[in-house]
Amino acid sequence: MSPRHSLLAVLVALVWGLNFVVIDAGLQDVPPLLFLAFRFVLVAFPLVLLVPQPGPWKDVLVIGAFMSLGQFSLLYVALDLGMPAGLASLVLQAQVMFTVVIAAVALGERSTTQQVVGVGVGTVGLLVVALAHGLRAPVLPLLVTIGAALSWAIGNVAARRARMASGLGLVAWSALVVPLPALALSLAVDGPAEVGDAIAGLGWTAVLSTAYTVVFASLFGYVVWNGLLARYPAGAVVPFILLVPVVGILAAWLVQDEVPTALETAGGLVMLSGVAIASVRLRRREVVPA
Repeated sequence: MSPRHSLLAVLVALVWGLNFVVIDAGLQDVPPLLFLAFRFVLVAFPLVLLVPQPGPWKDVLVIGAFMSLGQFSLLYVALDLGMPAGLASLVLQAQVMFTVVIAAVALGERSTTQQVVGVGVGTVGLLVVALAHGLRAPVLPLLVTIGAALSWAIGNVAARRARMASGLGLVAWSALVVPLPALALSLAVDGPAEVGDAIAGLGWTAVLSTAYTVVFASLFGYVVWNGLLARYPAGAVVPFILLVPVVGILAAWLVQDEVPTALETAGGLVMLSGVAIASVRLRRREVVPA
């Protein structure tokens, strides 16, 4: 990769790493599923009026249900339940390992020895992180975050099965799947009164957080990342995703005073090593970061 494009890849990783702290800040005033609905309304419109539908509705709905609605609803709920933002940025990268396994089962893809080793190492690291986190905090938010990673992986495999380019069109059109279900779930879980109060009392923190997730994390991040994947081999681009949890953990440390324990750090390093081993062999559409 050229120095300019390497710098762009680092910038995307920086944007995505900061995204977790930004989301967490916005959730202080808005219920998580309502906040999610706000984000994806703005991701979808007006882009769906400007870019063509990337494929059949059936494929768009399935990909949007898992890659967008499933992944982000679980992530937002996990953060609202108390999942540390920095740790969430790490655990979410388990999607790489899940993608390898699910692609082997659903698509009959033969995993390479390198991928099998990477999945094994990454799983050990994830278990260590889970054990370390469980020793100091409730484990439910962690399990919900793992569920978000699993949903993301299923979306990756669905996109691969559909052979649909994971570009701006897919980002915009799959975003249409999110707002109405997220709003309906928020009304059911939080109640109309809380939803109404949150909308009426929407503060600048939530507005700025939403703007960041829409403009930088969703639109800028996807456009640049997919452009790099179109230009270079996946093995040259995908390793930059390993910077996301590093930035996420450092941002949470500086902004929220969130300090990981020694055991969490050790498990995270093992997990990222596994992700690195597995991901360098993943094809382009198998990794589409948040």
